[in-house]
Amino acid sequence: MAQISLTFPDGNARDFPAGITAGEVAADISKSLGKKAISATVNGAHYDLAWPIEADASIAIHTMGDQEQANELVRHDLAHIMARAVQEIWPDTQVTIGPVIKDGWYYDFDRAEPFVPEDLALIEKKMKDIINKRDEVRTEVWERARAIKHYEDLNEPYKVELIEAIPGDEPLRMYWHGDWQDLCRGPHLQHTGQVPGDAFKLMSIAGAYWRGDSNRAMLQRIYGVAFTGKEKLRAHLNMLEEAAKRDHRKLGREMNLFHMQEEAPGQVFWHPNGWTIYTELQDYMRRKQRADGYKEINTPQVVDRKLWEASGHWDKYQEHMFIVEVEEEHAKEKAINALKPMNCPCHVQVFNQGLKSYRDLPLRLAEFGSCSRYEPSGALHGIMRVRGFTQDDAHIFCAEDQIEAECAKFINFLAGVYADLGFEKFDIKFATRPEMRVGSDESWDIVEGALEKAIEATGRSFELEPGDGAFYGPKLDFYLTDAIGRVWQCGTFQVDNNTPERLGATYIGEDGAKHRPYMLHRACLGSFERFIGILIEEHAGKLPFWLAPRQVVVASITSEADAYVQEVVDTLTAAGVRAEADMRNEKINYKVREHSVGKVPVILAVGAREVEEKTVSVRRLGDKRTSVQPLSDVADALGIEATPPDLR
Repeated sequence: MAQISLTFPDGNARDFPAGITAGEVAADISKSLGKKAISATVNGAHYDLAWPIEADASIAIHTMGDQEQANELVRHDLAHIMARAVQEIWPDTQVTIGPVIKDGWYYDFDRAEPFVPEDLALIEKKMKDIINKRDEVRTEVWERARAIKHYEDLNEPYKVELIEAIPGDEPLRMYWHGDWQDLCRGPHLQHTGQVPGDAFKLMSIAGAYWRGDSNRAMLQRIYGVAFTGKEKLRAHLNMLEEAAKRDHRKLGREMNLFHMQEEAPGQVFWHPNGWTIYTELQDYMRRKQRADGYKEINTPQVVDRKLWEASGHWDKYQEHMFIVEVEEEHAKEKAINALKPMNCPCHVQVFNQGLKSYRDLPLRLAEFGSCSRYEPSGALHGIMRVRGFTQDDAHIFCAEDQIEAECAKFINFLAGVYADLGFEKFDIKFATRPEMRVGSDESWDIVEGALEKAIEATGRSFELEPGDGAFYGPKLDFYLTDAIGRVWQCGTFQVDNNTPERLGATYIGEDGAKHRPYMLHRACLGSFERFIGILIEEHAGKLPFWLAPRQVVVASITSEADAYVQEVVDTLTAAGVRAEADMRNEKINYKVREHSVGKVPVILAVGAREVEEKTVSVRRLGDKRTSVQPLSDVADALGIEATPPDLR
């Protein structure tokens, strides 16, 4: 019998008969591992224990302790178990696809009657019954014609269509979970009882077009979440509950920050409160950038396609661009323009005006650039995912030997901004050269080395992402983790020698010859819209005092205090605090409750005693206690709090 060599993670290799399965390899290593094994990684691919291995390979055996592989298998098996449960309850239901997604899975069904939320508990119960049966999971590879006939006989047209779309050289794997069968690439667990029956939950029902095509059938999608243990499920559900409380769309309504409507999909209507946050944040960033040596510019929003063709964006990015056709006077044909989806080509145009010398470098050009990108309507999400947004964008034009210093300078700049906004920690991911790229290996070595040294110079660590850089250069992405553990990619730093070359950017070097500058793309917040959404959710609406749109409400307890209420408002306003009066004929408890829902950080109550003593009763958001303090002391303290951190 032919032999193959399998190499294990410790570097040791052993010979086995060709065609041995990963499960048999695990059992051969030890009886204990044979029982605990759930899957294997063979030459980098995730393998079912029942699949044969026909050639020399590297192999790693996985158990439930390997979270990445265990989660994938548990969620994939649950997708099948859920589909089986649905068909056992409603036999006329047709099944389509059920992939694993982040934290869980979904499965799409074609059923005459709509699912209702109450059905989820019924399906869950049936799923647990199937898990308790510990039915065997087995797999076979079928010929295409046999598989098509099988599904035609079962009246499963969606499966027939899926088979017809699978390339001819791919094996058709058929999986059985007990007597229920599905077409699937796998891998899967060995029996239904390996799925933790107390660590999953069905979450919601939604509509989904077959194959994502709005001209095809509308299916019903059921979402579920699953983990390898009930404690992890409980933590996830708690996180979702907390996320719902922090949802920026909900808080945006309560705080009267913004709204969105169907006449302008993906565009934000900022209300006075929301625009106050926006302008305060923008003014802060403007001061920070000016202090760090940036020159602010502004470039057009509508630009002729010729520039997008020259930069390469027309061919690669056109489907995301909003096209504008204009009847130009005396022109034989319409002029085709596009709303800018990014600012880079326009910044090169500013650099190209006038002769630049090496003495002008590094030249840091910043813009609060208003951009427009087409996002599918299904991808839009409040102000987090929009079609119109403003970036805190900047491009640094520099020589090769300046990249390291500029990168370190930006990391320190970004760290200061994030700390001011309540994010003390962030993670850096370093994406290096992809397989398809421009430039020599020597130039990539120099640039990647510069970024690595820059990170080290700031005393920070990074996670390497080999091959994930842009085709023109490596990049750093900066990730924030919020108060409930969600991760957001916000800042970026990218090295680009391609765009300056395409758009003819040069400078005169010390040797008197023309040289091509490097262009460093950098953003700290990303888009203002998205970052404000993140801030709202991070702070659960309780924004840092200097950013809060309504900082203080001075509320009267009795109408006799109205004149003093206005005096307090005037005093606070003079101290630089955003203060407003509430002299409505309402009970003070009602006023406090209403303004607390609106996330006003400080409520000052004023009654007869406060008028007489020139004091105010201070109540902080989230604190049920109140304290009576002299007005002058409160004004001084709140004036300091209201000052942006860069001005203190």
